[in-house]
Amino acid sequence: MDAMMMDAMSADMMSMEGMSTDMSAMMAAAQACMDACAACEQACTVCSTQMMDCAPSCMNCADMCNTMMRAMMRMQGMTPASMMAMLDACIAMCQTCMDMCMMHADSSPVCKMCADSCQACMDACMAMREALAAG
Repeated sequence: MDAMMMDAMSADMMSMEGMSTDMSAMMAAAQACMDACAACEQACTVCSTQMMDCAPSCMNCADMCNTMMRAMMRMQGMTPASMMAMLDACIAMCQTCMDMCMMHADSSPVCKMCADSCQACMDACMAMREALAAG
């Protein structure tokens, strides 16, 4: 993401009620979370085209990751509590998708890639949650 977008996000985050002035850790966590959400959305979309029984979970996870990423790009009107709830929902959706895809991971490299992407997204969302809680 370019510097101009990150500056705008910084200003948006500062407008969130209860946010601190130390934004470097928060911005690094936000960037990593958005990148992981974008990668997970793509992996889940590809996986859903296999028409295996994990497809519905993959489609739902792709939608949630896209929504999480878009919400993080426009922080106006968000409170830390609402952001935490969205992060929790994204983590839960990724967990469900990962669990479904792991049932096929040995026989489908696409499902393995999707499950790995879901794990990375969960990790990034948890790091963002920790950064918000510390902020």
